[in-house]
Amino acid sequence: MMGYESVNPFSGVSFGVFTELTDAELDSKLEAASACFATWREKTYRERAAIVVRASSLMRERIDVLSRTITLEMGKRIAEARGEIEFSASILAYYAKNAERFLAPQELHPILGEAHMESSPIGIIFGVEPWNFPFYQLARVSGPHLMAGNVLLVKHAECVPQCGMAFEDLWRDAGAPAGLYTNLIISHDQSARVIDDPRVKGIALTGSVAAGRIIAARAGYNLKPSSMELGGSDAFIVLEDADLEHTLKWAVWGRMYNGGQTCCAAKRFIVVDRIADVFLEKFKTALGDLQAGDPLDERTTLGPLSSEPALLQLLEQVDLAVAKGAKVILGGKRIQRPGSYMEPTILTDIRPENPAFRDEFFGPVALFFRVADEDEAIALANDSDFGLGGSVFTRDIARGKRVASRVETGMMFVNNISWSDAELPFGGIKDSGYGRELGDMGIQEFVNKKLVRYAAIEAPV
Repeated sequence: MMGYESVNPFSGVSFGVFTELTDAELDSKLEAASACFATWREKTYRERAAIVVRASSLMRERIDVLSRTITLEMGKRIAEARGEIEFSASILAYYAKNAERFLAPQELHPILGEAHMESSPIGIIFGVEPWNFPFYQLARVSGPHLMAGNVLLVKHAECVPQCGMAFEDLWRDAGAPAGLYTNLIISHDQSARVIDDPRVKGIALTGSVAAGRIIAARAGYNLKPSSMELGGSDAFIVLEDADLEHTLKWAVWGRMYNGGQTCCAAKRFIVVDRIADVFLEKFKTALGDLQAGDPLDERTTLGPLSSEPALLQLLEQVDLAVAKGAKVILGGKRIQRPGSYMEPTILTDIRPENPAFRDEFFGPVALFFRVADEDEAIALANDSDFGLGGSVFTRDIARGKRVASRVETGMMFVNNISWSDAELPFGGIKDSGYGRELGDMGIQEFVNKKLVRYAAIEAPV
């Protein structure tokens, strides 16, 4: 696939190719965003919220059309697509309600005089967003940063151009002024131009480690703040006292939600030896029962991967893992049917020298590890270049919290994998990136935190 093209991964049918902006058109959009910021920054929170709330309401009104667009462009099962639209709408509403409180002046208590911190917008924020959650990713940057008084330019992924355009339409129809939210169909070279432009004041990326290194380096060269969410290889730790039935349901959902194409999906299943055999057998059966089908059909339990290149890359990773000593105990192959489908797959016997030990598998591939005890499970969980999320399952909640505290990652979940709520900060460490989105932290990423101090003191002699 070349450039911006919308291809249905279920059928392989192309819905069309979308032309990139000319440099002159890009300059015009940058100018419009800059002009919008000059007035938007002066709006009250109530005035901003009126538009953001309307955009949220329009998402809910258009849920059937928007969710179908997701499914047709990247293959997400329709029920999951509807859930994404609902959640995206709730994020916008959350920031419309809470932004003023989050950014209220904070009183300080110096020894002499008075002081406070105040928050103000910084300008145009450039978002580079991925295809796997084509509306949620946009909502979690637009909700906080627009309510903070910034304006947004967004380069969406090349395989979901219609989702990107539909989200821009929401803002226009909600009454947003020209330049408030701008969808950019641009090349990588043009993205670099946007980062370099002095009117652009911050960069938010969700994507691969490779993309993160390039964009963070360019932002750093320009001395511009950035936030990076770069994927993960999350540990799913199962201790010997886990409720196995409860744990298995989360194991299947945690690996297979969104076709396994989630940054913070359960990817490395680390199970204490005492229950490893039982867990593995039941996990294998549950994954094997999933049925491939049309993602628009509510009965389908296994959808396609987002694209043919994504499928081919995953198959190549599995083949390399096997060549380096891993064993396939379930799946491992393409499903022989039209569309970009892969069998649910479980790999075992993955040694540290195997590339699979370090790599992220973005699809329905589970890596299984057997460990002696809790300490070994934690050590293995921490032996990763990534640090986005993770989970631990045990009947002893206090024990689960202790384990969570020892795992080196940005998020840990005890007896669940409820990754994302509007009010909970989301983000990671190590190769998973830096910065946080959502919650009260998410709106703080691109604001000027200004100290204002008054003191009735004379200059030193």
